[in-house]
Amino acid sequence: AMKVQELMSSEVESVTPRASLRHAAHKMRETGFGVLPVLDDGRLLGIITDRDISCNAIAIGRDLNSTDVQTVMTTDVATCFSDQEVDDAARQMSELHIRRLAVVDHDNCVTGILSVDDLARVSGELAGSVLEAATLEH
Repeated sequence: AMKVQELMSSEVESVTPRASLRHAAHKMRETGFGVLPVLDDGRLLGIITDRDISCNAIAIGRDLNSTDVQTVMTTDVATCFSDQEVDDAARQMSELHIRRLAVVDHDNCVTGILSVDDLARVSGELAGSVLEAATLEH
């Protein structure tokens, strides 16, 4: 069976908890990622999405230069281990209705991101079931 580390994207762009939301938004624009892990010395503290910025900052008039990432980030981050089996991680995504997991090692340091797009490269069926579950939420 295939392990998460064989499939995940290990190009992880991240931000620190004290970075401004403007900085996070620029980084999203440059990289094309709508989600960034929030790391402090390699440790995973949370995750910030483009939706967090638009709904929890722009919509309520927060200033993007003076509001930091930790103010609007989600601290409840779904993770999986790099040595976990892909099927297992996909089941986790389906159960949580999400499209991606932060991949951590056993010290809780982020080593990658596993997304539904990664799953699609090996199994349309697996990706399909995850997407179906994720859209139930919205």
